[in-house]
Amino acid sequence: MLDQLTSVDFIPCLHQAFTIRIESAEPIKLELASVTNLAAAGERANQAQRLFSLLFLGPVSQHYLLQHTYRIEHEQLGALDLFLVPVGPEGGRMRYEAIFN
Repeated sequence: MLDQLTSVDFIPCLHQAFTIRIESAEPIKLELASVTNLAAAGERANQAQRLFSLLFLGPVSQHYLLQHTYRIEHEQLGALDLFLVPVGPEGGRMRYEAIFN
């Protein structure tokens, strides 16, 4: 299913919670903060929708997720395995990015 998702699938989920469950820890809620198309101008529409990034905001915490593939759950999209990269803090929350290409 992951290879069929496009940026359009994530836009309705903006500012909604995605959950990561890690053994021996409380579930972690990430907020989908932005969906950004990364395609160059002139690319075909279906290719443009497949080259995008998702930016998530983590909870206010002193503990952050490491760069890793996490199973992330969403009410409408179900469970997805995403490679998340911490890209720096914003307002006391860590930002995480996932890129689709």
